[in-house]
Amino acid sequence: MISTALRWLVLVSFIILTVGGNMLVCLAVGLSRRLRRITNCFVVSLAVTDLLLGLLVLPVSATLELRSGSWPLGGALCNIYISLDVMLCMASILTLLAISIDRYLAISAPLCYTRRVTHLKVAFAITAIWTLSLTVSFVPIHLGWNTVDFRVQHLDWSMGGEDKEGRYCQYEWNNHYVLLDAFCIFYLPLLVMCGMYLRIFRVAREQVRRIRAATPAATAREHKATVTLAAVLGAFVICWFPYFTYFTCMGIREETISPSTMHSVVLWLGYFNSALNPILYPALNRDFRKAYGELLHCRRAWCRNIQHTLSRVSLHKRVAIMNGQQGAQFTQENTMTVNKQSLSEGNSLTLQERNGNALTEEPR
Repeated sequence: MISTALRWLVLVSFIILTVGGNMLVCLAVGLSRRLRRITNCFVVSLAVTDLLLGLLVLPVSATLELRSGSWPLGGALCNIYISLDVMLCMASILTLLAISIDRYLAISAPLCYTRRVTHLKVAFAITAIWTLSLTVSFVPIHLGWNTVDFRVQHLDWSMGGEDKEGRYCQYEWNNHYVLLDAFCIFYLPLLVMCGMYLRIFRVAREQVRRIRAATPAATAREHKATVTLAAVLGAFVICWFPYFTYFTCMGIREETISPSTMHSVVLWLGYFNSALNPILYPALNRDFRKAYGELLHCRRAWCRNIQHTLSRVSLHKRVAIMNGQQGAQFTQENTMTVNKQSLSEGNSLTLQERNGNALTEEPR
């Protein structure tokens, strides 16, 4: 019981850290003026990917870990769960690839960067990343391309079956298609990204003096962003390389993967990357540190704006009430003045009438 409770505590804490950290990244970029840059659109896309992983995949993976891998639900839900896992992993890789291309354009030709990289192009790139990830993850699994006999995996699992203990909801890697899939999803983008960052650092080393002479502040900011995102790429490689290597070896040997200590280690090491990214941003970037600090201490400008707006609304209400009171008082005073004038005019008319009567009575 103590061991199970500790495992629950560790897994739940890990999920909370993943969800909370990536929500913090999204809020920091959305609410900080310093972080509202085109590059950080890809950072937000990466954070959304990790956030969805923490909300949709990690709770199920943690439950399976505590149940020793047995799947209590039907085969259709198992395939959806696997497809979501593959989709989010691929979206992370493609987003990191887009970030490396963006950094290369920013470092190699900073004066042309704003013309080459626009908000419309970034939106199109992010849409293409998610569309491709969705297609590559859901279509092969639901068409059976990843199995030996090309039949859709786990379709014979029913919701109320009695042999649930022997069900392991995993991606079947015992097919040559899986090797091609792993190469296209992970290894090829990884080689492209490493080559891109190597090119970036060579260009930066050769041209840094001339670029600083032209735009010193912008150059320093771009280099800091490049170092930060290169560290994010390095963390991704460290976390996910053992996972893909392990499953590729299993695919080559055409062995069925069953729950084991090695399987759990490489899987959760890959998941750890989703919780690590929100920690790397403030550790390597001062703007993120400042935004995090202001968010956590409720000292952000938007909080002050809300308070200022509320105070202005309250002030307007008080002014309106005062104007209403003054208007009512003014109306009352005007009414009293009119009444007084009416009384005085009435008295004058009465006096005139009396005087007129007296004048008409005097000849008699």
